Amino acid sequence: MDSICDDLHAEHLALDVLVADLTEAQWSLATPAAEWSIRDQISHLWFFDQRAALALRDPDEFAADMHRLLAAGGTKASVEPGRRMSGTELLAAWRADRNDLIALARSVDPSSRVPWYGPAMAARSFITARLMETWAHGQDVADALGVQRAATARLKHVAHIGVRARPFSYMIIGRELPEVPPYVALRAPDGSLWEWGEPTSDGVRGEALDFCLVVTQRRHLADTGLEVTGASAVEWMGFAQAFAGEPGTGRSPGQFAR
Repeated sequence: MDSICDDLHAEHLALDVLVADLTEAQWSLATPAAEWSIRDQISHLWFFDQRAALALRDPDEFAADMHRLLAAGGTKASVEPGRRMSGTELLAAWRADRNDLIALARSVDPSSRVPWYGPAMAARSFITARLMETWAHGQDVADALGVQRAATARLKHVAHIGVRARPFSYMIIGRELPEVPPYVALRAPDGSLWEWGEPTSDGVRGEALDFCLVVTQRRHLADTGLEVTGASAVEWMGFAQAFAGEPGTGRSPGQFAR
C-alpha cells in the first residue's frame, strides 16, 4: 500500500499548495461546479476523507453513517461543515484527517475489501479512488484560480479508474454496455504510452491529461484534443464517469479553451 499511499499524499500536497495562502475572500471564489466555491471543494474532500478513514477503521459504523448521510442529502451534505469554518480552520482539519487516512491505509492488506457508497472495493483501489477524487476536485480549484497544473505520472491512476468505470458509466444512465471495450492509448506526461485493451477501430487516443479531464467530467470532449473513433468509443466519451454517485452534469462545450 505504500506506493499508492505515497501518490495520494503527493496529490494532497499538490492541491494544498493551491489553497495554503488563500485569503478568506478567495476561499469563497466560485468554481466550475455549480454553486460550489473553493471552500466547498475542500470541504467535500475533507468530509469524504473522514468517511474513508471510518470505512477502514470501523466498517459497521461506516454503514450506519452512510445511511445517515443519504438521509441528510448525500453529497450536498459534504459541503456544510466547511461553510461553518474559516478557510484556515478548514485547511487545518483537512490536513489532519487526510494524514490520518493515509496512516490507516498503509497498514491495510491491499486486497482486503473496503465498504463504500456502492460495491466494496479492494483497499488499493479504494485509495486510488481517493487520489482520483483529490485530483478532480483539485482541477476545479485550479480552474477557479486560473492556474495551469503540471501533468504528472499520477494521472495513470485516474485514467485507469476511468477505463475500469466504463460499465458503471453505462449502468447509471440505464444504457446497455457494448460487449467489446474500446481501445485506449494515452500519451503519458513523460512521452511514454499507456494502453488499455487491444487495438481496434473503436478507440480513444491522445494525451492522458485530456482523457482524465473527460472521464472526471472536468472538460467536455470538444474542449480536448482526444481522437475518438468508432460508435462505441464516441458514445462512451459522451457520458464517461470515473466517480461514484449519480450521473454528473459535466462541463459544456466551449467552456474552456483548448
